[in-house]
Amino acid sequence: MLNFSISSEQLLSSVAPLPMRTIRPIAVYALHGLAVWHDRLLAIDSIRGFLTQIDPATDNTTILNSHSTEPFVEATGLAISGDTIWFAQDKQVYWCRFDDMTPQHFVTLPYPVDGVGVWESTIYITSQKLGYILIYERTTQRKITQFPLPGVGATNLTVRDEELWLCDRTEQTVYCLDRATGALHFSVLTPFENPTGLAFLADRTTQQQTLFVSYASEEVYIRDNPNEDPSHELAYRDRTFIHPLDFHYNPAGRFALSNGYLVEMSYVEELLPLDEVSLADLEWRISLPAQTDRQKVRHVEAIGIPFTEEVQEGQRVAVFKFDTLTSHERHIFGWKALLEVRGIKYQLTPEWVDQAPSLTADYRSRYLIDDDELAMDQPIIQQAAREAIGSETNLLRKILKIRNYVYDRLSYGIKPHIDSPDVVLERGIGSCGEYVGVLLALSRLNGIACRTVGRYKCPPYPERQRLPLEPDYNHVWIEFYVPGFGWLPMESNPDDIVERGPYPTRFFMGLPWFHAEIGKGITFESLRMGGVAIGDLFDLSIGDLALNHVRFTILEELPPLEE
Repeated sequence: MLNFSISSEQLLSSVAPLPMRTIRPIAVYALHGLAVWHDRLLAIDSIRGFLTQIDPATDNTTILNSHSTEPFVEATGLAISGDTIWFAQDKQVYWCRFDDMTPQHFVTLPYPVDGVGVWESTIYITSQKLGYILIYERTTQRKITQFPLPGVGATNLTVRDEELWLCDRTEQTVYCLDRATGALHFSVLTPFENPTGLAFLADRTTQQQTLFVSYASEEVYIRDNPNEDPSHELAYRDRTFIHPLDFHYNPAGRFALSNGYLVEMSYVEELLPLDEVSLADLEWRISLPAQTDRQKVRHVEAIGIPFTEEVQEGQRVAVFKFDTLTSHERHIFGWKALLEVRGIKYQLTPEWVDQAPSLTADYRSRYLIDDDELAMDQPIIQQAAREAIGSETNLLRKILKIRNYVYDRLSYGIKPHIDSPDVVLERGIGSCGEYVGVLLALSRLNGIACRTVGRYKCPPYPERQRLPLEPDYNHVWIEFYVPGFGWLPMESNPDDIVERGPYPTRFFMGLPWFHAEIGKGITFESLRMGGVAIGDLFDLSIGDLALNHVRFTILEELPPLEE
C-alpha cells in the first residue's frame, strides 16, 4: 500500500533549491513589505490584513495572524527581528511578537511611513513625504540620523550586513546603499512595475542568497459578463506576486544589469504599393539590432528574401536588393533576430563627469548640428536652451535639467506626423519622436552630443512566454555622450508621469529589459535607387510602398548572471 503521509509540498520544499520563477501566493490581493522567517517568505496583504507565510517552492500560503488581521489592514513595511514583527501603518511604526499579535506603538511621524527595516538595535524607517530614511535607536526610540531617499516614490527596505536595500515603486528601481553613510553603491531596474517589498532568502543547501521582490498593482482584463450583450467588457483586478531579482554590478563598466529574457524579434515589410510605381536598382535598407552592454544578438536570419549585410556608422544594416519593383509585385521580406535583453542602469555621478575631457572636434561636427529639422536657429528654441540649464555647467546635471524642462512644458500625445521642435514646444503636446526632437535641439545647443535611438519595445509581459506579441507603436529615445566614457541612454517621454514633477530618473542612464536597440544615430529604414536616396528623386515614402509587421516572442527568462 502506498503511503501518502508526506505531502507534495513537504517533499518539494525539502529538496528543491530556491526557484528562479514567479511566486504567486494563493488568495492574496496586494502584498506590501517582504521579510524572511524560518526559510520562508513573509508578506503583508495590505487589503485583507493577512500576515502571510509563503513557501517559495510551492506558493503554499499560510495566514499567521488568523485571529488579528484588522491591525494589519493597510500596513506597508515589514521586518522580522528574532521573534519580533515590525510593520508600518499610516504614520505609525508598530511591533509585536509571533506569540502575541497585539501591536505595540514604536514611533509616529508627521507623514505616512512606507517601509521599515531592522538591524540589531537600529530601526530604519522610510517616508516618501519626508523624503528621508530615518534611523532610530530601538530601546530609547531616539532618532539617530537620517539619509535622503535616492528616488521619488514610496520606498520599502531591508537590511543586509552593511547594506541598506530599497525598492521604489515609482522609480521601478532597487537601490543598494551603505548602511552607515547612506551613500549609493549601485541601483538596478526591476523587471516589473510597482515593487512593494524586498528580502534576501538563503538557499538551504548552498546558503546562496536570492533577493526576492514583491509587486502589487492592478491589471486590465476582458471580463465575460453574461448579463450584458455584448458580454465582453473591460475590467480591472488586483495583481500581486513575488519574483527573484537577478542583479550584477560591473564596477569597471559603471553599470548594473538586472533580469533578462531571451526574445525573438521579427521585422517584416509586406510590399503593398498605394500607387502605380516602377522602380529599378532599388536598395531597401533596414537596420539590425545592435550589440550593447544590455543587449546581445545571438542570431539574425532573413525572412522571405535574402539580404546582404553592411555596417553603417558602426551599426549593422540589412540590405535587400531589387533589380526592378512594380506595383503589381507582392513580397514579404525582413529579418528575425534572437536577442538577450536585460535591464541596465549606468552609475555615473556628476563628480565623475566633472573630470571628463572635452568633446572632440569630430563629435562636435557630427552631434552638435541641426541635421534633422531641429529648428535650432529659431528664437523659441534658443531661448528654451538657455532657460533649461540656467547657470549649470556640469554635463550630467545639464542634460537632466533639460529633460525636466521639456517634461514641464510638454504632455504626451500621439500624432500622425512629427512636427519640428519649435512647433511642438509652442503647442505643448508631443509624441515620443517630438519629445526626442526637442531634447536633441536643446541638448545640442548646450554643447551636449546626442543622437536618436530606437525602434521598438517588446510588450512588457514576461509571463506570456512563447506567444506572439505585437507592439502597438514604434518608439524612440535618445543617447547622450559623455567624453571619456561613451553613450548613455535617456528615455524620451515615459518618465514624464507627474504634472510639474518631481520626475523619476529610472530611465535616465537606464533602460528596462523590453527595449530593442536598433539603429543608433542612423535612419532605421531607408530606400536608395541607383545609390541615391529615393526622397531626392521622388515624392515617395516607405509607407507608400509597404506595411510593416513587428512581432516579439518571449522565449524564456535568462539564468542569473555569473559573478
